[in-house]
Amino acid sequence: MPEPIATQIFELGDFQLTSGITLPQAKLSYKTYGTLNAAKDNAIVFPHFLGGAPAALEIFIEEGRPLDPSKYLIVLPGLFGAGVSSSPSNTAPPFDRGAFPQTTIADDVIAQHRLVTEVFGIEQLHLVLGWSVGALQTYEWAVRFPGMVKRAASIAGAPKPSPWTTLWLQTAIEEPLTADPAWNNGFYNDPRDLQAGLRRQGHIMALTLPPLGFYREGEEVWRSIGFSSRNDFIARFWEAFMLPQDPNDLVTQSRKTRAADPSAGGDLDAALQQIKAKMFVIAFNGDMMFPPEECQRDAQRIPNAQYRQVTSKGGHLTTFALTPPDKQAMDEILQQVLTG
Repeated sequence: MPEPIATQIFELGDFQLTSGITLPQAKLSYKTYGTLNAAKDNAIVFPHFLGGAPAALEIFIEEGRPLDPSKYLIVLPGLFGAGVSSSPSNTAPPFDRGAFPQTTIADDVIAQHRLVTEVFGIEQLHLVLGWSVGALQTYEWAVRFPGMVKRAASIAGAPKPSPWTTLWLQTAIEEPLTADPAWNNGFYNDPRDLQAGLRRQGHIMALTLPPLGFYREGEEVWRSIGFSSRNDFIARFWEAFMLPQDPNDLVTQSRKTRAADPSAGGDLDAALQQIKAKMFVIAFNGDMMFPPEECQRDAQRIPNAQYRQVTSKGGHLTTFALTPPDKQAMDEILQQVLTG
């Protein structure tokens, strides 16, 4: 795999959020692989998921695989609230910590649009794709900038989260932190004071995100990916994922996810009808977060969208490519998206 350009910062200046609040000296982090061609038509935008970072998506980028940096410029943008782009954890008063203004998926996409147009001079994107919260951004891109997006792929995602998913976000991400006495309305003294809540988040994720078969006796998928016991998997995968994160950043990301809606509270069917991109909607069996039947209904509301259900052992975790079959499944999906 070629070396990526190091994380870069796009200075947005005084950035007006969709709420009407201006975020002073806003910044958007991003990483890139590959080179923009002379026609400026080989760019891919690949935003990340809740609690993730651009670096988490690099596992899919490699010469000879679908996301080939010798063919494409692959832009991995950060999210407001994810800790490197403008976030509660890195913003100066008066918008520090619990006073950080709530951002939206639309804010993220507007900032990403400025990045690709102002920094790279791109007028058309070959592909926008994302998994989970990355898929919410993909839908926002396809609806907000329909003439710019040639192809779009929602992988284990939706245009807006379902009632179950919004309840999960509130219960699994927000309440373990905001109910902690150390929370103090987001003005805690040290993120480590909320370590118990961060661990509880990991435990709820371990319970709800993998499909039931992940733990079933005789299958025990966690064992095939290098963990010695179920508790070892929970500690070294889920707790290890959550503990380094800033609680305010996670709550900000969760709240924006719950509010995601490319129609901005209007007619979602009409908004999806505006999509001009060649749209791919991919679902995984066993995914409770974005069930296949709901993804299929989303695809049916989009002109000429292609729907595909993928059988895997990872459910919503398939895009972590934890097992060789899941890695193969993801490569097949991406190849279809780029050439289908």
